[in-house]
Formats: sequence, structure tokens, C-alpha cells
Amino acid sequence: MTIEFRDGRVDAGDGGELELAMAAEIRVMYEGLELDGSAMPAAGPAELNPPGGRFVVGYEDGRPVCCGGIKRLAEGICEFKRMYVVPEARGRGFARALLVELEQRARGIGYSVARLDTGPRQPASRHIFESAGYLPIGNFNNNPVAIFWGEKRLA
Repeated sequence: MTIEFRDGRVDAGDGGELELAMAAEIRVMYEGLELDGSAMPAAGPAELNPPGGRFVVGYEDGRPVCCGGIKRLAEGICEFKRMYVVPEARGRGFARALLVELEQRARGIGYSVARLDTGPRQPASRHIFESAGYLPIGNFNNNPVAIFWGEKRLA
């Protein structure tokens, strides 16, 4: 596996296309759930694009295969959002590589703590997060479909 990470946008280009694919998959997985709905934690362009946030796209042989964003929560604390790997690339280590890349970028912009969440129909995500050292914490973002909220010290 060779992956190249590039800066992207959650609402344009390859990042925007991957985010749309992820949103469509989530709507099926969680029976009509809209990620940008009023009950969900905000994770759109204002939160995930510069200057306040960051969004990255991972490429294999020039083809976009994964994406994820960094959202500011508080001084020194961020949340990883919109993590996604295209179905045909799953099971090959891209999700773990994406998580490592997001952690490195978060450290580079001054975050010392990263948080994330996942729902009941995403056991593989939870396994990756826990095996990467994310410890269970309380519901920090009021995500109505999450069952796991995790935190990891980055520094």
C-alpha cells in the first residue's frame, strides 16, 4: 500500500466527492440519517476547511481512496470528523494510515488531545480507534447515533 495525503476541502474537489459518498453510505447504514442535520454535531466547511479546520484526502496511484477532517473543539483539543475509506480500498490499512496522518497534522497545528466517535453499525471503526489508543470518554459532542466516544493524548 502506497498512500499520498494532500490538503483538500470537505465541500469541493476529491474531498467533496468522498464526503458525498460517505454521507450516502451513512444514510443507508443509519436509515435516512443526514450528517448535516440539526441534531448532528457540526462538521461542514466552516469546521473542517481552513482557517479553522483541516481536511485531507489520501490517494493511491493518483486515485482518491480516503478522507478525514480535523475540527477545533477547544484550546488544544480537536475532533476527527468525516473519516471515510472507499469500499474497494477497505481492509488494506488505509483507515489506520488516515488516522495516523490526522494525528500528525493535529500535533503540527498545536493540538495535544484528539477526540472522535463512531456508531453501532461501524464496529471496524471502533476496533481501529481502540487499537490505536483511543480510550472511552463521555459523550462530548451530543452525537445522537454514536455509542463510542474516544480520546487520545497526542503530545
